[in-house]
Amino acid sequence: MSPKPRLFSGMQPSAESLHIGNYIGALLQWKELQTSHDAIFCIVDLHAITVAQDPAALRENTRRTAAQYIAAGIDPQVSTLFVQSHVAAHPQLAWVLNTITGFGEASRMTQFKDKAAKQGADAASVGLFAYPTLMAADILLYNAVAVPVGDDQKQHVELTRDLANRFNTRFGPTFAMPEPMILTETARIYDLQNPGSKMSKSAESTSGVVWLLDEPSVTAKKIKAAVTDAGREVRYDVAEKPGVSNLLTIFAVLADRSIASLEADYDGKGYGDFKTDLAEVVVATFAPVRARALELLDDPAELDRVLAGNADRAAAIADVTLATVYDRVGLLPKR
Repeated sequence: MSPKPRLFSGMQPSAESLHIGNYIGALLQWKELQTSHDAIFCIVDLHAITVAQDPAALRENTRRTAAQYIAAGIDPQVSTLFVQSHVAAHPQLAWVLNTITGFGEASRMTQFKDKAAKQGADAASVGLFAYPTLMAADILLYNAVAVPVGDDQKQHVELTRDLANRFNTRFGPTFAMPEPMILTETARIYDLQNPGSKMSKSAESTSGVVWLLDEPSVTAKKIKAAVTDAGREVRYDVAEKPGVSNLLTIFAVLADRSIASLEADYDGKGYGDFKTDLAEVVVATFAPVRARALELLDDPAELDRVLAGNADRAAAIADVTLATVYDRVGLLPKR
């Protein structure tokens, strides 16, 4: 039997809690992919420090992110779930990739241009500029052939492919060629108070963000207070009814229902009944996830032990790749 294809994906520990967009847009799909792939999932704390972080908060958020991964169904005995900074090969390979990356191609990365425009060029760090080469290292260290990402990250995977091909051409076959696995369109979840904007950890107001670790009563209140649209018809129409369409997407995914069947169920019932029922579905889905995450966080020593063991498994793969790279570029081995 052929081995499962290798998969790599990651998420930054940039908030105390993940939100429903992370859960639907990434974790649910990762949970399924870990059965069909040799899955490696990384909490990318080195990426997080490309912008200013409070050290204590970063450390805590890293644990909290790991706990929520596990609580949402990422099994650290099936997948390899680890913290990026626990595997030294990541920044080491990133440096080598920096040396074959053109300044021009790095400066064309859309996310850097957008963030630099917001912060001002002088405030944007070299780390932020080099973020895509670290992401390339993350992927190439494990010879991953599948990279589940949102469409906003596709450009970074394309750069990874370019760098892999460039290295392989210059130094001999070394890296597998990764393919972006664009997460399904139904995975895009929008802010409940501003359905024109994707739900985000960095939203100006948290009133439209449903956090996995919210108290159930808070979750229900946010769903019931979600912005809808003129009229009372529960109908999926992104252009005319973005608020209701967003809620229908959440309902359909979490209840494993088709949007058409939900539209039929709420024909003539209006928004009140619809949002009340959706609140019950969201609370029922998140309650066990929240409870399990809090249970894991109550024993940080055990959580750290699990993460350390997974980092050792990741390093066993990454260190072999790095040694090959160092040899091929001509670095003198330590004896």
